[in-house]
Formats: sequence, C-alpha cells, structure tokens
Amino acid sequence: MANQEQQRQSQGNMITRRGLNPTGLLPAPGDLFRMNPFSLMRRMSEEMDRVFGEFGLNRSNEGSAVFAPPIEVSQKDGNYQVRAELPGVKPSDVKLEISEDTVILEGDRIADKQEKKGGMEISERIYGHFYRAIPLPEGAKVDQAKATFDNGVLEVTIPVEEPKEKRRQIPISSTAPAESGTAFKAA
Repeated sequence: MANQEQQRQSQGNMITRRGLNPTGLLPAPGDLFRMNPFSLMRRMSEEMDRVFGEFGLNRSNEGSAVFAPPIEVSQKDGNYQVRAELPGVKPSDVKLEISEDTVILEGDRIADKQEKKGGMEISERIYGHFYRAIPLPEGAKVDQAKATFDNGVLEVTIPVEEPKEKRRQIPISSTAPAESGTAFKAA
C-alpha cells in the first residue's frame, strides 16, 4: 500500500517537472505568465466547449456548431495586424466591422463534403456561426484600415500612432546642503 502511494507521488512529480499540472488543463504556474493572453482565452474556450460537448450540450444559441476562428494579433512597424484563419469560408460570408476601439469579425461557415466509397455516397456538412471582437490599441487610425482575404486567411491592417513616451526624467535640485549624518552619501 505504501509502495503504491510512493508511485503515485513520483508520477505526480514527473508530471509537474514536465511543465504540466496534474489536471492537464492549464500550463504550469511558471508558464502562465509567458503565454499570450489570446491563446490562453482560446484554450479556456476550447476546454469549455469540450466539457459541454461531453454532456451533449452546445454553447451556441440555435443548435448549430460553434466555430471560433483562430486569430493572430500583432503590432509592428506602425501597423496593428489581425489575421484570422477561416478555412472553408467565402469572403462573401464574412462581415467585418471596425469601430474606434474594436474590430468585429462575424459570419457563417458552411462546408459540404461528398464522396463515393464502395457503392455508397457519403456526405458531410460542417457549419457554424462565428463572432470575434478584437480590441484595438489607442491611436488606431480606423479610417485607414485595410482588409484582404487570401486562401482562407483574412488579414486586417490598421495604422497605429507610435505611443509617445509619457514619462520623462525630471532633474532634482536641492536648496539645502547635504548633511553629514544622512544615510545617503555621494561616492
């Protein structure tokens, strides 16, 4: 009995040392702060969908499948860029809106697959509504936004004003001579 308890503890330590927590749902505590917040939110959403799916429940409104396109957000060279992977979606099925502080990506994915095998015709239909709201940084020039759709990837580029340094160093002047009994002395 004691031997089994030792094995269980050593297995738990092996799991922790490999960078996974015992539940496997979240990264190890040290890795949590290195993760992209968007990927962490997507991971949590996927886990919630998986749990609801195991109980036969669907998190969408009308019984259709939930589809959350993966997105990548970056800011470089004065541009804020949002890339969304939309496999099987036509550009005409995507609604893209932009406000002063948000890019909204919405639409429906419908894909039909038909094949014939061994005298049988097999058809599969994949569908789902998606909605993503991506916050914009301060200084985004929404009136100059551009979007392209190529090979299932939507790319939205918004020019952004480079943030001005809001801090500045202020010189310190002294009106009284330094006392010899202070804890701070000039070297």
